[in-house]
Parts: sequence; C-alpha cells; structure tokens
Amino acid sequence: MFDVLPDRVPWYVVGPGLGLLIVGLFVLANQPLGASGAYVQTSGFLKRRDGVAVWRVWYFVGMFVGGVVVTHLLRANAGELRSGYDALLDVWSLGVVIPMVFLGATVLGYGAGMAGGCTSGHGLCGTAQRSMASAAVTATFMATAIATTFALSFVTGGDL
Repeated sequence: MFDVLPDRVPWYVVGPGLGLLIVGLFVLANQPLGASGAYVQTSGFLKRRDGVAVWRVWYFVGMFVGGVVVTHLLRANAGELRSGYDALLDVWSLGVVIPMVFLGATVLGYGAGMAGGCTSGHGLCGTAQRSMASAAVTATFMATAIATTFALSFVTGGDL
C-alpha cells in the first residue's frame, strides 16, 4: 500500500497530545487512562459483569486494531508479517525469543497486578494525580528498564 505515518511521531507532538488526553479524560469522566484498566474492564465485559465502563472495552479493542492497521495495512511492506521483536531475533533464535517474551509478559502482568496498574496508568495518570505511590512505581519501572537495557547490551556484546 503506502506509508501514511512516519516511523516515529516527534515527542513534542505526542507528549502534549497525551497530556491533553489524560487531563481531558479526568475533566470529562474523572477516570484515568491505562492499558491494564482497559484489559480488566474488557475481561469483565466478556464475563458479563456489572459496572463495566464500555468505553474502556472500545479503548482496549482500539489499541489492538490500531496496531494491526498501522503495522500491517498502512505500511509499504503490508504483506510482510512483523513481530516487533526483530532485534531479538537478530541475536537469538525463535526458540529462545518465544519463551523470553512469554516470561517477560507474564512477569509484566504479575507486576502490574501487584502495583495496582501498568506503566501507562502509573506513569501518565498516577503521576498526573500527584500520587506518591505512582511516582515510586514509575521510578522503579524506569530504573528496571535502564538496568535491563545495560544488562542486555553487556550480554549481547552491544548487539541489542
């Protein structure tokens, strides 16, 4: 097809846009915007629980569908199946990458449950509400991400 979006939208566009979205959502609905909250609400919707915020279900579906549309339909290489893990696959085999991603996703989900939210929920919405717990969790997320980056760089000899 054709390229519609650049590889990365500049931070000075996305940052203020997210800020306005988060503040607007608090003003209009008095609710935070977070991926794990959308997942929980979608799970509740599928289990037919009462009190589900249906807009969060649409948000969850939109994250998935939007990702598929942009990466597989609107890019020049539309026929190519992309995993998003090409850098890992350049260093390790698929048999190593699949368990690594599965383990990482499991630990991430468990951590989000223990922390009472995900990185987007705490980092964007929690800190916007001046929550000290969210500030501490966000600092922990960032420190762990930085340490993991250095560790992967060391282990792979700089290939990642």
